[in-house]
Amino acid sequence: MSTSIVVGGSNGLGRVIAQHLADRGDTVVITSRDKARAEDVAAEIGGATRGLAVDLSQPNTIASAFGEVTEVDHLVITATSQTPNSLGDFDVDAAVTALTIKLVGYAETVRVLRDRFRPGASAVLFGGLAKERPYPGSTMVTTHNAGLTGLVKTLAIEIAPHRVNVLHPGVVGDSPKWRAMPDHPHVARTPIGRLVTMAEVVDATDFLLRNSGINAQELLIEGGLLAN
Repeated sequence: MSTSIVVGGSNGLGRVIAQHLADRGDTVVITSRDKARAEDVAAEIGGATRGLAVDLSQPNTIASAFGEVTEVDHLVITATSQTPNSLGDFDVDAAVTALTIKLVGYAETVRVLRDRFRPGASAVLFGGLAKERPYPGSTMVTTHNAGLTGLVKTLAIEIAPHRVNVLHPGVVGDSPKWRAMPDHPHVARTPIGRLVTMAEVVDATDFLLRNSGINAQELLIEGGLLAN
C-alpha cells in the first residue's frame, strides 16, 4: 500500500487529489494549518486517511509537524496564500507570508521528508497560470509561482533519484473558487471552449506522480489558453 502526503489537502484541489488517492487505496495524510480541520476532513475522505497540522508559513515548525510520518511514496504540495497584493497597495507582511509558504515552505517540506521517500517516490508541487498571465493583485502569486521554475530544478538534483515536478493549473471551472462564475473571461479565449476541470487536474497530478520518465518539468494544464 502506498503512502501519499497531500500538503494543503483539507480544501480545494488538494482535497480532491487526497480523495482520489484514498479511493484507490492509498494511506493518505492531509494537512491543514488547523489540526481540527485536518482531522475532520480526513474523516470525511475516509479510508486510511489522517490529518496533521502543518503551517508552511512557519518553516521552522515543519520538521516537528511531520514527526509521525515514517514513509512517503507520493508527495503533493498545494498549500498557498492568494491574498491579493499589488504595488499600489502593497502589504509587506502578506507578501512575506506568501513567498515563505510557496518557496521556503515547499523546499523545507521536501527536505524534511526526502529521507523517508521509498524507492520510486516522487513529488508534485503546485504553481498556477499566474506565472505566465499576471492579473491585478497577482504580484506575489505570479512571483512565487515563477519561483517554482528554479526550485524544481534544484530539488530534482538534491533528491535524486527521486523525482519532482510542478503543475500549473489555469482557472479550474468546477472548483469551489470558480464554479459560481460559469462565464469566466478565459472561456472565450480557450481553444477547448471551456475551463479545465478538477478531474483533469487530478489526472495530471497522477500522471506526474507515476510517470518515471518525467522529472524537473513544469506542466501547464490550461486548455490551450496560452496559445491565444
